Amino acid sequence: MTRTAIRGDLLDLTADPGLTATSPAGVRFDTDHWLLIDGGRIVGRQPEAPGEGWTHIDHAGRLVMPGFIDTHVHMPQLEVIASHGAELLDWLNTYTFPAETRFADPDVSRAGAALFADALLAHGTTAAVVFPTVHKVSAEAMFEAAAARGMRCISGKVLMNRHAPPGLLDDVEQAEADCQDLINRWHGRERQAFALTVRFAPCSTREQLAMAGRLLASRPDLYMQTHVAENRAEVAWAAELFPEARSYLDVYHRHGLLGPRAVLAHGIWLDDADRALLAATGAQIAHCPSSNLFLGSGLIGWQALVDAGAAVTLASDVGGGTSLSMPRTLAEAYKVQALNGLKLSAWALLHAATRGAAQALHLDHEIGTLQPGCMADVTVWDWAVGPVAAQRDARAASLHERFFAWLTLADDRNLAQTFVAGHSRHLRTTEPR
Repeated sequence: MTRTAIRGDLLDLTADPGLTATSPAGVRFDTDHWLLIDGGRIVGRQPEAPGEGWTHIDHAGRLVMPGFIDTHVHMPQLEVIASHGAELLDWLNTYTFPAETRFADPDVSRAGAALFADALLAHGTTAAVVFPTVHKVSAEAMFEAAAARGMRCISGKVLMNRHAPPGLLDDVEQAEADCQDLINRWHGRERQAFALTVRFAPCSTREQLAMAGRLLASRPDLYMQTHVAENRAEVAWAAELFPEARSYLDVYHRHGLLGPRAVLAHGIWLDDADRALLAATGAQIAHCPSSNLFLGSGLIGWQALVDAGAAVTLASDVGGGTSLSMPRTLAEAYKVQALNGLKLSAWALLHAATRGAAQALHLDHEIGTLQPGCMADVTVWDWAVGPVAAQRDARAASLHERFFAWLTLADDRNLAQTFVAGHSRHLRTTEPR
């Protein structure tokens, strides 16, 4: 394999920066350095260009970072992104469920998964925790598309056996067989990992949740992904359906679904006991700011989660979310917390979408930093696109000020190139305007 050296301004994090510090020790920034890649992995960095035997890719003056990690996103929902006027439960019935029904068709699933994987790469996201649909073929298509591009993907067939249209319902026995087959064929292979994927508690019976818990217990390296406490009407519905549970989160806990590899999207309407349970089990909350704002779901209490010891990562949640761009997602997260009276630093936001997300997923040996030994999942960005951003960039008086302006103003137009395991998977061919 070709040895590759990428020139640019190298930025990543080596420690948790906390929530508000603008000059923490864990920020690693090397201006005009070369990132060295051999065999698909990062092997070092240096100020001078390496000699013979290296392919040189010169991005001098551009920002070079680890690829972003999106911890909650829906593959089949690209076609319903930016749909008007609904809260969560109406959104599902009006837009999401009709769109997902089409993915029973293998051709639709394959085309949708390919489009989705390419779209992630074109937005600088190189790893993701992905919801396909209830159809086994949609999970297969997602794994195939990610593997073909060398991407780290965590996914699994959605479990949903009630309160949905007939074309989106499974049954416990067949769902278990489908999950087991997908685990056998995909988990731990070609950078793919299987997640027991519970749509959300109201759409599964106790029997199905118990089945998911048994499978999860059978393999400690499996993941679990679901939704929790996104919307007040959803929380009330869960309470009606599971009156024996102390809370919505407790429904999952009672069925053995909380643990260090559990990813729960949203987590807005939680109480202190819930937050303590997250910390005790090691489960993480995937914060979805643009979706929460767009659907009017509420404002997550990030500070309260961190104070309780729970992990918070960042997610686009497309199609409820309005963009696959993680810079735009970071900017929305800043605004959500500003409404809560918390002014997050740029480093806290970056950490939640790179190193922090990798740690929460137990993948920090592989992704999330530019550390030697990690896979070379690398993105290259223009610091500024357009005259307004260029002027703001030129006036920045510190690295934090410069990077905060970048994440506030940047989007996919800033992305110049995306590498996955050292291979170029997206290259901008025209200059941005």
